Amino acid sequence: MPHRNPRAKLTTAMHGVLERMARVGQVPLHALTPQQARAAYEVNAGVLDLPPVPLARVESFTVKARDGFEVPVRLLAPSQEALPVLVYLHGGGFTLGSTATHESLCRQLSHLAQCAVLSVGYRLAPEQRFPTAFEDAWDVLQWLALHGQTLGLDATRLAVGGDSAGGTLAAACALQARDVGVPLALQLLFYPGTTAHADTPSHKTFGHGFVLEAAHIAYFFDLYIPNHTQREDWRFAPLLAEDAEGVAPAWLGLAECDPLVDEGVLYADKLRAAGVAVDLEIYRGVTHEFIKMGRVIAAARQAHQDAARALREAFKR
Repeated sequence: MPHRNPRAKLTTAMHGVLERMARVGQVPLHALTPQQARAAYEVNAGVLDLPPVPLARVESFTVKARDGFEVPVRLLAPSQEALPVLVYLHGGGFTLGSTATHESLCRQLSHLAQCAVLSVGYRLAPEQRFPTAFEDAWDVLQWLALHGQTLGLDATRLAVGGDSAGGTLAAACALQARDVGVPLALQLLFYPGTTAHADTPSHKTFGHGFVLEAAHIAYFFDLYIPNHTQREDWRFAPLLAEDAEGVAPAWLGLAECDPLVDEGVLYADKLRAAGVAVDLEIYRGVTHEFIKMGRVIAAARQAHQDAARALREAFKR
């Protein structure tokens, strides 16, 4: 049964954020064209984010995808040493977001984990629909495994991570890496989407008034993967993968008041049932997108620390 008053779960700070968002009264993203929604997200992405941490190494370049497209990537590192690498895939419903919108988060992870982060600007919907985002993400990860040493990085110690849709892509990349024998130290998943049809109980409980709305999810799904039969593909819905045995260890950071929380828990359960080591953290009283609200949400700063600790420990193994 849905919680009678799910907003009662919110922390005071999170409640305040939602009230301020309501007062601003911006047109919801799902009422905009994809191009307008992208522009609005770019403008607002850093409002509650922590200030960017200075890093010793910041480089932008491209990696060639299978069809010849040059995927833009951003390399962040705290030193020039041969560091292990987290390949990071940003959120945004496969439609919004960029390396720029997630730069502060990636800098935090790089600084706290003392690793390099390669942030991937995979192609977005609707201009590029499923499975292009996955293919771009995988092509960059595979390229890094083969050529990371040419950048002065330790390509023998790799992790893949992401938030929301980026978490979906990261989980799918971890499955593909298992299938083709690319060793990964960790999959780092912030509130990943893992189901095909947005039909778990938390989608009903938190589907309105908790940052990520049911209407947003339908909008993003229809833009990225309008063919409903394709939504059963594990590259879109990792929970439906036939087998998760042998996939990389996982750290999952979920938001309690998030439509995606149930499918995150279900994915953690699927991995555990397959014998995969899983560390699951559910941050109480916060919503989707909370990890980019570190200026005002203490749980965001805690999640950064927890994720960085998981990376440091995984890279030692």
